Amino acid sequence: MKFVPQKFVEKQTKEIGKMLGDHRALVAVSGGVDSVTCAALTHRAIGENLLCVMLDDAFMREGEPERIARLISRPPLQLPIKTLNVQERFLEALEGHKDAEAKRKAFRETFYNTLRETAEEEGCQFLVQGTIAADIVETTRGVKTQHNVLAQMGINPIERFGFQVIEPLASIYKGQVRKVARYLGVPSEISERQPFPGPGLSVRTVGEIKADKLEMLKKATAIAEEELAKNPPSQFFAVIIENAERPRYSKLESLSKTIGDIFNVLSDYVFVKVFQDKATGVKKGQRLYGDVLAIKAEDENGHILKTPIENLVRLQDKIVEENPSFARVLYAINETGKRQTYSIVVRAVETVDFLTASVAEVSWTSLEKIADRIFDSCPTVSSVYYDVTPKPPATIEFE
Repeated sequence: MKFVPQKFVEKQTKEIGKMLGDHRALVAVSGGVDSVTCAALTHRAIGENLLCVMLDDAFMREGEPERIARLISRPPLQLPIKTLNVQERFLEALEGHKDAEAKRKAFRETFYNTLRETAEEEGCQFLVQGTIAADIVETTRGVKTQHNVLAQMGINPIERFGFQVIEPLASIYKGQVRKVARYLGVPSEISERQPFPGPGLSVRTVGEIKADKLEMLKKATAIAEEELAKNPPSQFFAVIIENAERPRYSKLESLSKTIGDIFNVLSDYVFVKVFQDKATGVKKGQRLYGDVLAIKAEDENGHILKTPIENLVRLQDKIVEENPSFARVLYAINETGKRQTYSIVVRAVETVDFLTASVAEVSWTSLEKIADRIFDSCPTVSSVYYDVTPKPPATIEFE
């Protein structure tokens, strides 16, 4: 059946109005298309009884809280919004966590406890949130814990946090949400913008979150998004990972030979490493917290081989098939030659429903420009890689 945004909006507006009546409601707005569309839809239903709250949690892009607040508070949306600076609270809550699921759950607890306190202060008994179908599917299947999925995981939000949750978008997917956003007059800067995870850059900071690490990621994110937006894939972003390697990984020599055979170069010109930190993947619909493999192949002059992306994806297929412990395979775009603390990974995929995704065919010219700009702006980054892993076996996000 064809999805008609007008009918969806009419139906949801009536249902929201019926559920809320004259009660005040809270909606957490991140600036992404899901939460803003949810807010616009709810505002249409209950008007000034809605309060939008933006949590400035330290994990948003540079300058984003101010920009989004300006954008949604002015016409055509004119949403009532309150911004809370809770950076210190969230950084403390996630401090010391390396495991992706532990970070997501710590974020979820802090997120909802902060909203609970705000709801009590503002006299709101309802929280309206932009959970979409893909969030529920991934969480209930065990791929990863989406911070905004509660009742479907047996968590009673009334008992746990003191408010009832309403999810007007829970039956539709991202493409349909965009259609609803356009119908509601949501500005294109939001309706067409890149998907951004609820926990923000915390799940693009692989492993432990540190202040300098987060700062480098914010700079790299701005560069990657600016360059890739010129000919945009479905989703694209930057990730940061520490350069620490797993010691004594027994299969590196055989991997070098396999890669050398495929590239038709001696294994002496192939360099592989396995990062100490792991990343989230998916296998047979379930979460795989697996290893991250980085590859570099050079010619006789020491230049990185710029083979077509489709060849790298096929190489990844072979490696993961023979080594199922790998959740990700990365290929070097460029290096500084200096020993620094971090590496940046560029991720770009094509997808329709975000449940599966293919690696985007980004030109080497674009990738090299991104790497050069990152090296200029991020002094503690020594390597930039391109993630050549589709979904599955990887998730779109790293954590």
